[in-house]
Amino acid sequence: MRNGNHVRKILVLGGYGNFGKRIVENLSKLEGITLVIAGRDPVKADNLRQQLLSHSAPAVLDTAVVDVNGEALHEQLKSLAPDLVIHTCGPFQGQNYRVPEACIVAGCHYIDLADDRRFVCDITTLDALAKARGLLVVSGASSVPGLSSTVIDSLASEFSELEDIDFAIAPGNQAERGAATVRGILSYTGHPFSVLNQGKWVEIFGWMNPRKLDFGKTIGKRWLANIDIPDLELFPQRYRGVSSVKFQAGLELPILHFGMVAMAFLAKVGIVKNWAPLTNPIFNTSELFKRFGTDTGGMQINLSGRDENRQHKRIKWTLCAENSVGPYIPTISAIILAKKLISGNIGIRGATPCLGLYSLNEFDREATSLGIFHHLER
Repeated sequence: MRNGNHVRKILVLGGYGNFGKRIVENLSKLEGITLVIAGRDPVKADNLRQQLLSHSAPAVLDTAVVDVNGEALHEQLKSLAPDLVIHTCGPFQGQNYRVPEACIVAGCHYIDLADDRRFVCDITTLDALAKARGLLVVSGASSVPGLSSTVIDSLASEFSELEDIDFAIAPGNQAERGAATVRGILSYTGHPFSVLNQGKWVEIFGWMNPRKLDFGKTIGKRWLANIDIPDLELFPQRYRGVSSVKFQAGLELPILHFGMVAMAFLAKVGIVKNWAPLTNPIFNTSELFKRFGTDTGGMQINLSGRDENRQHKRIKWTLCAENSVGPYIPTISAIILAKKLISGNIGIRGATPCLGLYSLNEFDREATSLGIFHHLER
């Protein structure tokens, strides 16, 4: 670290993108730090900078042209000399570790919003390097596994045995989304991945097995389908005794949701090998439906097991985000960790998935101001 234990200069890769701009917007309200809005498009970066300056953002704002896939990445990080890099340039499916490795060489902390199973789960391969440099390298500081593990950690002590974890995310159709997120989902649509089901590892297929789940009065019932995320591998290791871990997500409009289910079937039977190369036309088509549906989305986590008296116990945790604030949720984990590094309130070092790094109270301090709320049913 160039400034001892203090994080004062933060580089946000993809800083003007769907998630990056929300992180920059939040951190720009802090005094005593410098935020560098980075990406391949200097015009977009400067537009965001000017927008924030017009609102008298207390942070010092700067921009930089950085291509995470460019040959000059190492030299750029050395020249910019950040104390922390926040990597939001998805999709993370298929990415290697060139960015976190470059950060370790440059001597700066690293946080990403990855949701790719292999990228997040295998980040521990960099653990020894990160510890040797006294750095924190965190992958998956997003809705999953960052927030999902925080919620389960807060409730796990209520069970003598936690047996089943079943959770889901249902975004509103009008909520802002990026092509990178769509590309990530398409990369495994109709492709097999393993899940723990009743104590056995079995294969299921991406965006198949549709079901409807009730998210409560505000959100209503939403269709869901299989999604591959790091939690499916991390949670059986973290919560010993768990026999089943299930995760699904869905699209609010049935016509889009079941269009994806049909695409998954075509990939499963081999008619289409991979939908990801068709991301742009698929994304553009979905945007034609943007005025339909709602701007309300949510997340639900269902836990079941045994209480201290060995009686069957269930807990349902439901989060609701109205008024198009849903896209802020994937950014909150990274924001919390960045602020903990800035304040010096996190001493953990090494490379790790985002598990157990912040509390639900810390999440609430960020979420409540955005109008994001959650409740429990026991």
